[in-house]
Amino acid sequence: MYAIVEMKGQQFRVEAGKKLFINRMNELEKGATVEFENVLLIDNEGKVKVGAPYVKGAKVVCEVLDNECRGDKILVFHKKRRKGFRKLNGHRQDLTNERCR
Repeated sequence: MYAIVEMKGQQFRVEAGKKLFINRMNELEKGATVEFENVLLIDNEGKVKVGAPYVKGAKVVCEVLDNECRGDKILVFHKKRRKGFRKLNGHRQDLTNERCR
């Protein structure tokens, strides 16, 4: 069984017991539970329910494992040829680690 859920403007496929990394939710603390009601699709062993736009009465409950995670470093390199201009920037996204029930 899995579901497609919209969280903070992004869509995620969630299953019971799987870990999930989403953009940081500052208001949450470790051990808190979160309910997401924006469920777009539910697949229950071949029986698929598609919402228009959301499935009525469906929700996903997740537990916050860690709110201090950071994603992998992404390097952004800019160069203008024959001008001697080079610039390198790095970015690490702040994430929240959750496990869905």
